[in-house]
Amino acid sequence: MDDRNPRYDEKRAFFDSGGTMDLSFRRARLVELKRMLAGHEEEIYEALRLDMGKPRYEAYTSEIVVLYREIDHALKHLASWMRPERVRTPLALMPSRSVIYKSPLGVVLIIGPWNYPFQLVFAPLIGALAAGNCAVIKPSDQTRRSSELIARMIAQTFPENYVSVVRGPGASIGPSLIERHRFDHIFFTGSPAVGRKIMEMAAPSLTPVTLELGGKSPAIVAADADLAIAAKRIVFGKFFNAGQTCVAPDYALVDASVRESFASELAAAIAEAFGADPSASESYARIVNDKRFALLSGYLRQGRILCGGRSDAATRYIEPTVICDLSANSPLMTEEIFGPILPIVPFGSREELLSIVRRNRHPLALYLFTKDRRLTRFVRERIEFGGGAVNNAILHLANAELPFGGVGASGMGNYHGRFGFETFSHRKSILESRNHPDFAVRYAPYTASKLSLVSRLLGGRRALKP
Repeated sequence: MDDRNPRYDEKRAFFDSGGTMDLSFRRARLVELKRMLAGHEEEIYEALRLDMGKPRYEAYTSEIVVLYREIDHALKHLASWMRPERVRTPLALMPSRSVIYKSPLGVVLIIGPWNYPFQLVFAPLIGALAAGNCAVIKPSDQTRRSSELIARMIAQTFPENYVSVVRGPGASIGPSLIERHRFDHIFFTGSPAVGRKIMEMAAPSLTPVTLELGGKSPAIVAADADLAIAAKRIVFGKFFNAGQTCVAPDYALVDASVRESFASELAAAIAEAFGADPSASESYARIVNDKRFALLSGYLRQGRILCGGRSDAATRYIEPTVICDLSANSPLMTEEIFGPILPIVPFGSREELLSIVRRNRHPLALYLFTKDRRLTRFVRERIEFGGGAVNNAILHLANAELPFGGVGASGMGNYHGRFGFETFSHRKSILESRNHPDFAVRYAPYTASKLSLVSRLLGGRRALKP
């Protein structure tokens, strides 16, 4: 296996042969993918432990079972997703019928991140294979053991003319892949900065892209919220995977009247989850590498620490930390944190809430804790964000019936379930007509009587009336 050879031409030839078109073929490959995951579960746990100290529970729930559910959902619904879709045909186009066919795109490239190295490679792959594509996978080089395991698993399961893995530093491998080969779609999960570069590289060949990025996702806590429940769920969402989650609450935007009470509830929830010394907890992960640790530990010098704040460079440990009294221009309030540090920011009115969120517009996620339906509607309608939850955190992405994706700076396109199938498909519109009757009104020579008839059929001046 050549780690740098995508076998692009072989995949193109296999796709062009029509080998991926049949429902039975696609279903069989999804079953093989599930068996592959099941057969390597223990190795996945170990790779994630070595790469970032990921607890077994977090590895199972976020990297394994979520993929089983995604595959099962695709197997259950794939036949209906593939079925041609009849739509209405206007009277003027009769005798015809209008049909939408779902066609695979071809050979696609999936570029994965390091924070969930298995889920965020295989979840888009499920959509790509369900839609009938061939795929090249580029996992992150930041999680070496996981990347090596992904390459070995795929090589043992699928022929290289169907799915293969390329490995190497993203700064060199990614551009060379995109510049040398005309992929039919590029699916990228990662930072906005790299996402911009992916779009630039894809533009010359007009290759469509899906970008799953990030942003500063707020958790808004209203005065009427159940503070204990809100704190527990925000702690879960924020410190899962040590905060290295694209949809983690990036900061807590709390009604000023309950800020102190909520801060106390956060401290209690952290202690309940991870104990008095989270470094000894088997439920708490570590930072992925020394570079990320240095950046995050530098953030601890900003603002005022309410709880946490300890760190250890040798083990890349940063304690779950809550921080306040931050300048609006501090990096903690302008950059996506992507780590276990939670700023608390007070607000006094809906207008102030709106103003604070719009300083970092288009977050990938938003979480609102309230019983007030009017506030819920206000936030949903006035703030642009990818997706989210009311009185919960991060769990919206676990529902395959919901599309997952960003908006604006947090990404474009979406996937999961049917939406992943559609991302990797083209909706091909076909008008299927009979030869007879063959109405002369549409053919030249055009006469006044034909124009009059067409005007009556297609609306004419009546179309101008309200």
